[in-house]
This record gives sequence, structure tokens and C-alpha cells, in this order.
Amino acid sequence: MRNLLAVYRFFRFSLHVLYGLALIKLRFGSLDLAARQLHIKRWSGKMLAIFGVQLEVSGLAGRPGAKLLVANHISWLDIAAVHAVLPEARFVSKADVKHWPVVGLLVDGVGTLFIERASKRDALRVVHQTADALKAGDTVAVFPEGTTSAGPELLPFHGNLLQAAISTETPIQPLVLRWFEPGERFSSSARFIGDTTLVQSLWSVLTAKGLSVKVEVLPAMATAHADRRLLAEHVRDAIQQALDRS
Repeated sequence: MRNLLAVYRFFRFSLHVLYGLALIKLRFGSLDLAARQLHIKRWSGKMLAIFGVQLEVSGLAGRPGAKLLVANHISWLDIAAVHAVLPEARFVSKADVKHWPVVGLLVDGVGTLFIERASKRDALRVVHQTADALKAGDTVAVFPEGTTSAGPELLPFHGNLLQAAISTETPIQPLVLRWFEPGERFSSSARFIGDTTLVQSLWSVLTAKGLSVKVEVLPAMATAHADRRLLAEHVRDAIQQALDRS
């Protein structure tokens, strides 16, 4: 029965992805920013619904204007969860995602900034690119752990990309993501860690029952004249404390 549900979900997921590609290729060029963001919000919410994911939102409304969203990272579905709440976000993602089949075209089409994490020179380029986006009034989202974690305990936060917010004096808006399911405060089905392949992770999500994600928006933090390492630790502590009490 669970396999039949997974096949049904995969069929709907495939159609939804194709719809997203068509939307980006055929319509995005003629839409204004507000219309694009509305489509991103609807598409992302529908994506979660197809997988049977219940979305919970708590905390403050996202700060208007330019901001750097800083979130913990558990699943490849994190981007859909954030976009269902804050569709204005432009994510910074590792460069190899751009080459994933189909998914790469989708994330590229919504303005994602790509970074070669192993290259210090490329990291500096993306810091400047992120700063330019913030100066232009954009919202940029980053996962400073640099990779996905199991959920309960955060990995160390890298402060490099936070420098873009510091240099432009743009506030940081921390986001807390917690995936959970019946009997599991931190979902094992949503995790995308270790040697797990994208196909294995997709199947885990497709066969999950009662999967939910909570997106909590924490108060914005000032960045002017901050030390990036101390700021990274401060943001990490705030997100960890929110996870501990959720």
C-alpha cells in the first residue's frame, strides 16, 4: 500500500516539476517580481502537499526589504519549505546542484546564486554577488552549515557569507526548520545526510506518512560593525535554542 502511495506521489511530483519548468521557461520572462514570487509561493506549497507534508509557520512575519535569511539545513525540500513562506528568497547553493537533472533547471530559474564551496576565490565572488543583491533590495537565503545535518544538533556555522550582510549593514533574519513525523520529533524520513543518494532520499520522502515541517521566523538581527565569526555563533545559538524548545 505504501509503495502504491509512493508511485502516485511520484507521478504527481513529476507533473508538478514539468509544470514548474514550463512556467519558468515560458512565463517568468513576462511577469513582474510580485507575480513571480506569487507563483514561487504557490508552486512550493503545492510541492509540499504532493509529498503529504504539513506546513506549520510560527514566529514573526518576515522583515520587509533586503535581508539575509539564515537557516539550518536538513533536506533538499528545505528550499520548498522556505519558499512556501518567504517566496522572495534567493538561495545560495552549492554549484553541483545546478547540474542535478531537472532540479538544477528549477533552482537556477528562480535566481539561485551558486558557489563552489571548495574554492576560496569562488566563495569571495559569491560574497560580493550576495552583497550586490542585498544592496539592490533582494532577500538572500543561506545555509551556513554548508551541508545537511540530522536535525537536533546543528553543525558549526561558517561565517563567510554573513560578511555580505555585515558589509552592507543588512539585517539577518534567522529561520528555524524542523521536520517531524509521528513518533519522531526530528524526522528520519526527511534527512538527507551521509552517503544517502538523492534517489534514496526521494523514495524516503515519497513513502513517509504524516511528514511535517515547521518554519519558525526569529527576530531580525542587526549586523553593522559585527565580527562575522561571533555573529555566526550568535545566529547559530539562536536557532539551536529554538530547536531545543520546539
